Amino acid sequence: MIRINHQVVEPGDLKGITKPIEKNIIKLMAGYHSTFDYPTIHQLEFELLYRTNTMKAAEELNKSGAKFTTFTYAFCNKTYWDRLANGGFLLKPSISPSTAILDILKNGKLYAFECSTAIAIVLYIATLYSIGRQRFDLLFERLYLMDWQFDEDLPIYQIYSDDFLPGDVLHFNNPDFDPKQPHWRAENVIFFGDDKYYGHGVGIQSASTIINFLNKKRKPNPKNSAYLMNMISRPHYLSLSN
Repeated sequence: MIRINHQVVEPGDLKGITKPIEKNIIKLMAGYHSTFDYPTIHQLEFELLYRTNTMKAAEELNKSGAKFTTFTYAFCNKTYWDRLANGGFLLKPSISPSTAILDILKNGKLYAFECSTAIAIVLYIATLYSIGRQRFDLLFERLYLMDWQFDEDLPIYQIYSDDFLPGDVLHFNNPDFDPKQPHWRAENVIFFGDDKYYGHGVGIQSASTIINFLNKKRKPNPKNSAYLMNMISRPHYLSLSN
């Protein structure tokens, strides 16, 4: 269900939303039991833009040549980033955050990181595409890329639901992961809809392909298959739109 200014709206009421991918998201929102609440149509339109940009950024990162590795072996372009002892990347002083984050797409072969940092990169790039360089550079002056540690200006929250929408961050769990490969205990992904998911290290795949991949990373004599969790991570679109 979609509500704008406390009024329920149907997809047919939103004449200004014409892009097929955005119309599909609206149709899903309207059909779910969850309530998607917005003070104004502007906030809804911003979320649709951001979700579209999230999928665009995921596709671009997938094509960038950036490699998958663990925090121990993570590396980055030293022109823009300092690689910290924990495997995180900290923006160098006096470097434009927008230039540095886009360098990951431009010079992907100079970067390697694991899947949670990849999700952070996707969401920062989606933020840049959605709010523009000037505001992005003001908000993320000392950008830090590491696991799920997001800047306070990019708040992320989690809900337990299977009302998945394109642009959501979803999570595959692998309960019987191989202790020698703990980085495959889970795979964080961007959902595209139509059984398509982007996960760093596995590419853009179907759910069954990702599950089969994770099942090959289990301990001997496993009892439990990997599975897609009913947990969604989302940016706080309303605060970003303001």
